[in-house]
Amino acid sequence: MNSLKRITKSQVEDIAPLFDSYRIFYKMESDIEAAKQFLNDRISNNESVIFAAYDDVKAIGFVQLYYTYSSVSLEKSLILNDLFVDSNYRQQSVGRQLLIKAQEFCIEQGYKGLALETAIDNPAQKLYEKLGWEKDYHCFHYFWQVK
Repeated sequence: MNSLKRITKSQVEDIAPLFDSYRIFYKMESDIEAAKQFLNDRISNNESVIFAAYDDVKAIGFVQLYYTYSSVSLEKSLILNDLFVDSNYRQQSVGRQLLIKAQEFCIEQGYKGLALETAIDNPAQKLYEKLGWEKDYHCFHYFWQVK
């Protein structure tokens, strides 16, 4: 079992390379300084919660949760926006541990639940479903982008 901890500003340096690799995976240009700034801003402004998995002293994966609210249910919930595990540590239950930590945090904080969006061909869907996540079949997701 790897150790998991909530990231503070003092540990941003630990996960910045992972966050940069995550962005590269999604076809973005590497920019480690911008990655650090983004993470620092999210933590400083209390806009997200980040948990990291460590193998001894090295960060090997992270999950980032964003706060959101439901006007209909009048409850708080979380969006699991980012989940990434170093390629050298995949298939070792690191992603599973991070997902479970996110679920535990959600319960401890009294949130309604967790939402996530993933590519239709993402093999992690099997893991999500094993951990109790349910596919949303009753609505579509749309996105409008400023051009």
